[in-house]
Amino acid sequence: MAKNLMRAVQYSKYNGGAADLKHAEVPIPRPKKDEVLIKVEAASINPIDWKIQEGVARPLLPRKFPHIPGTDVAGEIVQVGSGVQSFKVGDAVVAVLGNGGALAEYAVAKAGSTVPRPPEVSAPEGAALPIAGLAAHQSLTQLAGLKLDGTGPQVNVLVTAASGGVGQYAVQLLKLANAHITATCGARNMDLVRSLGADEVLDYKTPEGVALKSPSGRKYDVIIHCAHNIPWSTFSANLTPKGKVVDTTPGFGTLMSVAAKKISCSKKQLIPLFTSPKKENLDFLVKLVRDGKLKPIIDSKHPLSKAEDAWAKSIDGHATGKILVEP
Repeated sequence: MAKNLMRAVQYSKYNGGAADLKHAEVPIPRPKKDEVLIKVEAASINPIDWKIQEGVARPLLPRKFPHIPGTDVAGEIVQVGSGVQSFKVGDAVVAVLGNGGALAEYAVAKAGSTVPRPPEVSAPEGAALPIAGLAAHQSLTQLAGLKLDGTGPQVNVLVTAASGGVGQYAVQLLKLANAHITATCGARNMDLVRSLGADEVLDYKTPEGVALKSPSGRKYDVIIHCAHNIPWSTFSANLTPKGKVVDTTPGFGTLMSVAAKKISCSKKQLIPLFTSPKKENLDFLVKLVRDGKLKPIIDSKHPLSKAEDAWAKSIDGHATGKILVEP
């Protein structure tokens, strides 16, 4: 392979799924003034990656074809842009990529979307953090108004799909927020979710799990919704009078429900999450991992040469934690 080329995985049209991912040799990107070039050691796949392939952000994303997908990376800086003062070659980092590029040997990231990765945090752990961890953090702090230092009043919180990418982080962060946590997940993951800090765990396939009923009879101040296809009536029956549902996977139905809620008299809220990655929040999460207060759960690791397997596993929707790709 020529020095200025790298291995990458890309697709050239909307739809097509895992079968449409193609392996190619492409030029190594060059960092602009405010960017760094990262030798990728690990990347993680998020549902938004394949939803973009399905056209959910058409025509804004991808900006052009062929497109190298993926936003979450960890690795080592091998080149810095002329305006970058905060990083140097050799620094270990975690980054959120603004326009894809993670499924490759090298990726460029804005310095403003990159944080240091301390030696206590492995590359796989770092790559597992950004979008899922930031979604959980934003849901709890910005949208639900919870404090992660334990100084707020105790609240009752339900997390659906608690063994998934976002759910696993939501449960762990809630333990820092003085919350009583009820969680739903599949039967095989109930012990794992308890180990992450959930006080009550429901098998989502049981009648109680379908109804989202707290085993201790609690009503929820907040529901962090990480699953799909649960009607508002089920949420409403389990909420306190001013309870909030934060939907981390909003679709058209969510937006219609939000519109309907605005013309009702209820003080219960349905809030869609649109993750807005912030450097300081990513740095906060990385430091929690460093300090042993947050543990990324990794479902599986796949070589870049088998990235399509990781893609298909994410689309299947039954991963426990995060799915990683390693060049």
